[in-house]
Amino acid sequence: AAQAVCAVAQVFILGLPSRIASVWFGPTEVSTACAVAVLGNQLGTAIGFLLPPVLVPNTPNDIDLMAHNIGIMFYGTAIVSTLLFFLTGVVFEEKPKYPPSHSQAVLQMKPPEDYSYKQSIINLFKNIPFILLLVSYGIMTGAFYSVSTLLNQMIVTHYAGEEVNAGRIGLTLVVAGMVGSIICGLWLDYTKTYKQTTLIVYILSFIGLLVFTFTLDLGYLIVVFVTGGVLGFFMTGYLPLGFEFAVEITYPESEGTSSGLLNASAQIFGIVFTLVQGKLTTDYSPRAGNIFLCAWIFVGIILTALIKSDLRRHNVNSGIMNLDVKAVPVDSPVEPESTLKIQSAL
Repeated sequence: AAQAVCAVAQVFILGLPSRIASVWFGPTEVSTACAVAVLGNQLGTAIGFLLPPVLVPNTPNDIDLMAHNIGIMFYGTAIVSTLLFFLTGVVFEEKPKYPPSHSQAVLQMKPPEDYSYKQSIINLFKNIPFILLLVSYGIMTGAFYSVSTLLNQMIVTHYAGEEVNAGRIGLTLVVAGMVGSIICGLWLDYTKTYKQTTLIVYILSFIGLLVFTFTLDLGYLIVVFVTGGVLGFFMTGYLPLGFEFAVEITYPESEGTSSGLLNASAQIFGIVFTLVQGKLTTDYSPRAGNIFLCAWIFVGIILTALIKSDLRRHNVNSGIMNLDVKAVPVDSPVEPESTLKIQSAL
């Protein structure tokens, strides 16, 4: 029951990076802000790799001590979460006094009562580029979830008794991913090359997983540390790219809705990939499970290459695009009389 409550809460957290970035930050910093927010999530994951083995050491001969240590870990988590809850209620504001960008100014002109979640979902599923991104994002992130979940099993299969180093490799994977997230966010703000960057990172993730797969059984842990770090750098660096690319091609739809669907896709693919890869790893070898993921990531590369790069939000912020504040599918024509010039909107 507690796990179910935490899972529901997670839904409201995972979609925040792109929403907060769009509402609070201008065009030259929005992608970096999104990347920093994703970094925060990954920092929590890194702490999750690091602290539990320290707080709850393996004491099979003293179950009462183990129960006591687990209690300390959970009570500590509850205290931190409660403190963050109160800080959020007291300190955080819904939005800044003045919109940070043209695109936000247009969206804030629309009365809240005119927003329809149902219609927003319909519009998103009519948006073919978004559907392609939805599937490709699910594949990449689901593969990352699967690798993270089964990493310990893969390491121990080839390096018996190295459970501690397996945790350290997982930590390396996440920390490298934090660096990748920031670099990708900075690069997007500097270049605005959303599709090109997303595609390149996708290809490099594919290459990284191939190298990780075929070097895992060489017998050198240092090689696994390096290849795991490279893999985490690109696979986690992809997360803010996916969020920001989705916001660009779905504007003026809510960032929370698009990122929520991306996260749902990632969870679905993550569950399927973890089950299948786990079965292949158990019945055959870690290499078989990783090759399965490589095949799917290759499919994701093809889907990403097919995405039409229609940077709606960027065009609005640049003042070169007329936009109907009512969302329309990507390929739908917009009649001149139904458009709203950015200049008049401001």
